[in-house]
Amino acid sequence: MNAWLLAGSIIGINVVYVTLFTLRLIFLIKGRRGAASFLAMLEVFIYLVGLNMVLQNLDNPLNMLAYCLGFGAGVYLGSRIEEYMALGYSVVQVIVDSIETNLPNKLRDIGYGVTSWPADGRDGKRLIMQVLVKRSNEQKLMDKLAELAPRAFVISHEPRHFKGGFWTRIVNK
Repeated sequence: MNAWLLAGSIIGINVVYVTLFTLRLIFLIKGRRGAASFLAMLEVFIYLVGLNMVLQNLDNPLNMLAYCLGFGAGVYLGSRIEEYMALGYSVVQVIVDSIETNLPNKLRDIGYGVTSWPADGRDGKRLIMQVLVKRSNEQKLMDKLAELAPRAFVISHEPRHFKGGFWTRIVNK
């Protein structure tokens, strides 16, 4: 096999392998064991094919470089695919500098579940809101918050589990 074709094959195989590895890890973290197990089977097969190609051709440093390039590209591609799939939910915490705001009701009118409570900040009273949103809709919420409350302090994170409340009624339907 031509040296450049072999290097290209090693890169391609490693991109696929590491992409599957990255997705499998994300599926495991999100509790999707079945999908993770299926990806693991594909991943190990592709890994063995690629590793075999490299080990049979260790005399050419280009092959090791190709392996490294494919590995890095696979991590990037896997993370981009997961970002596109946007699995799971995010909790978005919104803090505004006034308790006298209609923001919770505006967000509820759009369809978001909002829990709010007053808090004390360094410069006075604040209103804290917590919004659970599908990750695929998180950017829409962020855009709406930028429009309705451009000075709000916003934090988002991913919950591992949740039970009860507004979302479980919707999800169970």
